[in-house]
Amino acid sequence: MEQIRIETEYITLGQLLKEIGAIDTGGMAKWYLSEHTPRVNSEEENRRGRKLRNGDVIELADGRTLTIVGKE
Repeated sequence: MEQIRIETEYITLGQLLKEIGAIDTGGMAKWYLSEHTPRVNSEEENRRGRKLRNGDVIELADGRTLTIVGKE
């Protein structure tokens, strides 16, 4: 399980995808989410603006599992 550290209260799903290199630009988030359905805290999520906060667990289609670590 990979930890993603944030310095703010939250990061959006689109920002996270760019941060980890799954997409090259923020504009690609919509396309990525139409082709792949990540799970956030075991629920399917397709909103690029979904706010991810400390403790959230994200499961990607490529098998990676990420945990958000940061401000509470």
